[in-house]
Amino acid sequence: MLARTTTAALIAALAITLVGCSSSDDSKPKAAESSSQPSTDTSAAEKAAGIPAEPTGAKKDAVLAAIHDVNGKLTADEDKAIDAARNQCSGLNGGAKNPDHLAAERFSYNGITLTDDDGAHLNIGLRKTLCPKN
Repeated sequence: MLARTTTAALIAALAITLVGCSSSDDSKPKAAESSSQPSTDTSAAEKAAGIPAEPTGAKKDAVLAAIHDVNGKLTADEDKAIDAARNQCSGLNGGAKNPDHLAAERFSYNGITLTDDDGAHLNIGLRKTLCPKN
């Protein structure tokens, strides 16, 4: 009985809060109207985190080839492989304590499980293609 009363009180308080939050104040800009100004600069945030720009052309091919050399199944989803590679650069350039293990974890997806040795090979390939040492 106490649980039902508490739950009912919480639901009532939530309903009052939601009603109190709704406003017809037309002086506030609506999301669609303010969409001309970006809320965040993703590329600047990625750069600050040590994540390189998404590779294209020959550079993308080189990154995918380096990943494919470790395990051909990793490049079945090229977007996922490139995403993992870009994120791994942040670990490599950010001084991760165990970048080989981090790479093994980051690239273990779609039923593929990598070892730290695989991670080391990925890092060698990424250093040569996407994220050279600073």
